[in-house]
Amino acid sequence: MTFSSLKEKIDHARTLEVEPGSLNTDFSKMIDSCKNKEDLYLSFLDAFHNKTDITYQQFYDHVIGVARFYAAQGLRIGDKIATISHNHWHTVVQYFAAWYCGLVVVPVNVGEDDNRIAYILENAEVKLAIVREDYIERIKGIIVENDSIAGLEIVECGDELDAFKVKDNSIIVEPFTDIEREAFIVFTSGTTGNPKGVVLTQRNLLEDARTISQWHNIDGQKKMMCVLPIHHVNGTVVTLITPFFVGASTVLNQKFSAGHFFSAIEIEGVHIVSVVPTLLQYLTSHYADLESPRPESLRHIICGAGPLTVQVAQNFEQKFEVPIIHGYGLSETTCYSCFLPVEQSREKHEHWMRDFGYPSIGIPVPANEMDIQDENGKSVPEGERGEIVIRGVNVMKGYFNNQEANESAFKNGWFRSGDEGFYKRDEDGHSYFFITGRLKELIIRGGINLAPLEIDEVINRAPRVKAGIAVGFENDWYGEEVGAYVQLKEGAKEDAKAIIEYCQEHLPYSKSPKVVVFGDQLPVTSTGKYQRLKVAHLFKKWKDVQFRK
Repeated sequence: MTFSSLKEKIDHARTLEVEPGSLNTDFSKMIDSCKNKEDLYLSFLDAFHNKTDITYQQFYDHVIGVARFYAAQGLRIGDKIATISHNHWHTVVQYFAAWYCGLVVVPVNVGEDDNRIAYILENAEVKLAIVREDYIERIKGIIVENDSIAGLEIVECGDELDAFKVKDNSIIVEPFTDIEREAFIVFTSGTTGNPKGVVLTQRNLLEDARTISQWHNIDGQKKMMCVLPIHHVNGTVVTLITPFFVGASTVLNQKFSAGHFFSAIEIEGVHIVSVVPTLLQYLTSHYADLESPRPESLRHIICGAGPLTVQVAQNFEQKFEVPIIHGYGLSETTCYSCFLPVEQSREKHEHWMRDFGYPSIGIPVPANEMDIQDENGKSVPEGERGEIVIRGVNVMKGYFNNQEANESAFKNGWFRSGDEGFYKRDEDGHSYFFITGRLKELIIRGGINLAPLEIDEVINRAPRVKAGIAVGFENDWYGEEVGAYVQLKEGAKEDAKAIIEYCQEHLPYSKSPKVVVFGDQLPVTSTGKYQRLKVAHLFKKWKDVQFRK
């Protein structure tokens, strides 16, 4: 099959050979259906474990109020708003209010450095930034330092939503019903320095929510819990939009706490939680010398968004006797593209989780198709390694303002993940997929993509460094950690501490190298490209080390 344009490639990758069913709703219809519904939608647990409950009716009232505020600010369909916040129920309202009236949400990770936040606000063409009071001075400073966003309007959000009240009763908000329009732009790191804006439509978000709810048997009687940051698709799609889609309820935590994780599940009667592998390791470690909690309501754990090892998964399942439904996806595929089956015997579950050297990421969900292909787009045989490729209704609309990235990602009618994997068939002919590594040299720490080139730049400015590269190495605590492979200037003495301290002064802790390995020469290809994976094994002895700030 040949394509004459990039648009054709992207359009083909966003379709299925067989449609999974007709999506007959949109955000405005779902929000309008909340009227007079007194069922609980959201419980918010703040950093001190104080709880705020919001019913569907209350949520509707807040959403319409904030949507009217957007209209009063002169925002129109397609305009972009940024949310700069930690997990908070106000932010959920701001998301849904934007989708109700056709605005595009650009969530900003406050853990990013100032330059990258400025880049995101500029590149996404943000018209209005909603900033929690905790971060207002920092964001004002970023705007002052960057002329390109000097005119950006800021709204401060405090303990109440008072700043969003509109007294002019003549302002009416028309519900937005075009599910093919942009709704969410999530910035994710690539192998180059600047992050890429993943453009997701309302349909992307709702199709993935529908397929997640069907796969995990989530209905209006179920309760989920969110412990992941909602500036990322995992926290937003799995544990905010999915329960809303089926009329269920969810518990939103301001932050994850190993000591309160299971008690919150027990008190709130939670059935399903979505986590990343890092949190499994933290929980197993926290309860290493304690009796394992057994909340009766908890059915299973959803886990993805980062490298999961067989050992970490086995330790958790044996300790807590809770099955992990492992899955895989990317921001570019809205969230999840495959899962292990939920209804499966313990013997089969353990077989796919433990017997192949890697825990299986499962079989494709109805929203998409998956394949393993070589670099020419040809399917490879069962068991042979190649690139994981995906096409379906949950594939993004493309990268925002980034033609080059789109050309690279969409080839042969598929979205190319950049991840290496293989598949094995079961006795019924289902293809179980496995991820073995990456073709693109991203570092994924705790489920967050880190761009190695950004870290390279800082390493190479460190004292006595002639040349250096960032290397992602396997780590039980974060899936991967950041290391530095360094060649010193002639006559310089090895001083790993000085290099690490320099990097921590110029990078957030999450991006800073935790270990330095010294060598005489950096590994490169014949064309001069760094081969980071060739030295990753040199960091093997730090696999089980928990690095602390």
